[in-house]
Amino acid sequence: MKKLFLLAAVLLLSATNSYAQLKITKINEKGKDHYIATVIGYPITGLYTYVNQIEPTTILNPDGTGIMQNEDLIKENIIWGIECSESGIPIFKEGFNSASYSFWYKKTDSSKSEDENEWILQSFSIHHDKKKMFISGERVKEYIE
Repeated sequence: MKKLFLLAAVLLLSATNSYAQLKITKINEKGKDHYIATVIGYPITGLYTYVNQIEPTTILNPDGTGIMQNEDLIKENIIWGIECSESGIPIFKEGFNSASYSFWYKKTDSSKSEDENEWILQSFSIHHDKKKMFISGERVKEYIE
């Protein structure tokens, strides 16, 4: 009986931990609330580059931080997320062998004024047949399902 109770407790704790990992962040841009998360069911974290180029790069970390490198090769720290519902369900538009999401990021450089640190909206798309993900149609990352 003790083993059964222990097994049930372990399963309950592991299930609670699995669901607790989804972090939803509420952001406000131009008076409108949006919700973002870093988990959408695909391996979106990692290194994104221009096709056949080493730089500039974008790095998306699982904790919602990252680095966005501009065309002038200046690296800026960012916080990021994919738009979702208040309950954490990703909002996307399904296309033919693709899905489009809203990618939000904000530069975290503390030397900038508040106006310069606004949330920036870009497109994020997943092309299932090519196994590629794109930020703004330029920066790309290949993935494995």
